[in-house]
Amino acid sequence: MRRLIPSTFLALASLGLHAQDLATTCQASSSYDVTLKPAELSFDRPQPAPFHVELHDGSLRTDGQPVSLRPEDQDRIALFERELRALAPRAKSVARNGVDLLAQSVREEAANLGLSAGSMADLNQRLDARVAQLKQRIDASQSTHDWQGDLADQYANQIASDLLPVIAGDLGQQAVQAAMSGDMQAAASLRDRAGDLATQLRPRLEQRMQALRPQLQALCPSIRRLAELQQGVPGANGQALNLLQIAQ
Repeated sequence: MRRLIPSTFLALASLGLHAQDLATTCQASSSYDVTLKPAELSFDRPQPAPFHVELHDGSLRTDGQPVSLRPEDQDRIALFERELRALAPRAKSVARNGVDLLAQSVREEAANLGLSAGSMADLNQRLDARVAQLKQRIDASQSTHDWQGDLADQYANQIASDLLPVIAGDLGQQAVQAAMSGDMQAAASLRDRAGDLATQLRPRLEQRMQALRPQLQALCPSIRRLAELQQGVPGANGQALNLLQIAQ
């Protein structure tokens, strides 16, 4: 089942928020991808039929065919589209806040490791570039298709490949300096910290990211409202529209 709204939360998943996305926090999911087009909302899925659903100003089409709706159902569809469009920037704002929180957490973790000024400057430069890239993608995205496949893993790997060598290299240099000064215990400890960095840092970052959970939870009433609006609206062949599911 795919996430319905909107596209940005797979980006956060790549940053350690996979346990906090809308599907988990709000128990919301959909078998459709959704695209917010200027003239309509477009839902699509590979199977089962209907494969394509379009909503626009109270009208409904499934697989290219218009669906005859009662006036009250037209009102529901119009409200569904309006409220989904209104929810999109709110969800994007939470996603951007998540990126900022992650960046702050990485910087604080790096500072706690006692990195040199040069290493911190290098790390901050690389991190700023990744933050800007991800925020740009969040702002431009209008479809869950933008976040499908292995993109989440790609972001995680890119961030790790940028930042971990800087931190590990600094810790390694500290270990060399400790060994040269005769403090072999400190040198061994620093080498161990550098070696364990990849496995130890991510859980600590995930714990810090729990601070974003209330912002995600604040979106849940709007998600449930969307699910309520679609109830009773017929789709193809009189079947329920069922664009969004809320687990009970």
